[in-house]
Amino acid sequence: MSEAVNQNDERPDPYSIPINEIDLMRNDLFADDYHVRVFERLRKEDPVYFQDHELGGRIWNVTRYEDIMTVDTDHEVYSSDGTIIIDDVDEDFPLPMFIAMDPPKHDKQRMEVSPVVAPSNLAVMEESIRTRVQEILDSLPRNEEFNWVDHVSIELTTQMLATLFDFPFEDRSKLTWWSDVATSNEESGHVESEEERQAILIECLEYFTRLWNERINEPPGRGDLISMLAHGESTKNMEPMEYLGNLILLIVGGNDTTRNSITGGVKFLNDNPDEYQKLRDNPGLIPNMVSEIIRYQTPLAYMRRTALKDTKLGDKQIKQGEKVVMWYVSGNRDSDFFTDADSFLIDRKQARRHLSFGFGIHRCMGNRLAEMQLRVLWEEIMQRFHTVEVVGKPLTVHSNFVKGYSELPVVLRE
Repeated sequence: MSEAVNQNDERPDPYSIPINEIDLMRNDLFADDYHVRVFERLRKEDPVYFQDHELGGRIWNVTRYEDIMTVDTDHEVYSSDGTIIIDDVDEDFPLPMFIAMDPPKHDKQRMEVSPVVAPSNLAVMEESIRTRVQEILDSLPRNEEFNWVDHVSIELTTQMLATLFDFPFEDRSKLTWWSDVATSNEESGHVESEEERQAILIECLEYFTRLWNERINEPPGRGDLISMLAHGESTKNMEPMEYLGNLILLIVGGNDTTRNSITGGVKFLNDNPDEYQKLRDNPGLIPNMVSEIIRYQTPLAYMRRTALKDTKLGDKQIKQGEKVVMWYVSGNRDSDFFTDADSFLIDRKQARRHLSFGFGIHRCMGNRLAEMQLRVLWEEIMQRFHTVEVVGKPLTVHSNFVKGYSELPVVLRE
């Protein structure tokens, strides 16, 4: 379990300091929703906020909805090539992945695996997802405290990942572990050093290489992600580190968004009892509520691009080679786009316009699958329980990239 943070008395009120002292690289940025006022101020006063940071270098932080859309939909000016996180590529441990590529290579590799989440395949998967959700919910203790993250959020998403990879079900906990390690830092509690992190990811590669070698010798068409990569025209000759990079992309993408939205939804409904009652009165709101949960949670807080040429965004001049970071977590709270943006409203009319899946060529490939898992989960919850009651303070993960939870103590009330 990751080290968690709930508060940091050393953090100043974002409005009490010179604006150029706001540090968006802090790994406790999201604890106690500290980020909300940070980004509120930046959107008002400096929406394309520059940092020359000792860890990240020259960074332009984009915080308004419309500016984020400008960057996200213009891959000819703002490149994904190399990496989509603020840190630069480690030349000794590069992890190429198609989300961190530009066309045409990005398009070709993405096309190899996208059939796994085609509408026809999702329709087939829904029944099995519902069965798993039912089994998970029916196994939970009633009127007794437990950690929702471990027993529901992680379990459901890990089972789904194992299915997508046709991964040995008895080893599925490894997928959660590798996902956590892939997005960890030395402060997260998962690893003590970058060397340890890399060693664990090599173990991941070795395990998946055994599966690759099995699938490559079987006829194509099995329908799992490993087989698709092994037989895909643009992926079958990948170098090992590129295979690992794409595995990490698919594992994290299939894990963090859904997992943390599952937890966030329970928290938000408890924080907003009127909305919980609205849901009880009209379960038909669940599909729209799912979008609102994903907007309000924003499980991956940002994506980074690199300017391919000198350009202007807002009133700022961005030079070729500088980093441009789209803070989805801020754009999703932009009151110039979302009416009453800081409120959680399960019948919000604009809910599906959230930024959490990105836009343009890099829009999250599995967005429909994530929505379906959340929808099915809440349909089944509402048939069983009056309330999933939060009975203690949630613990958040120590990261400024993954906006997630390690613990949410709950009690089920029938």
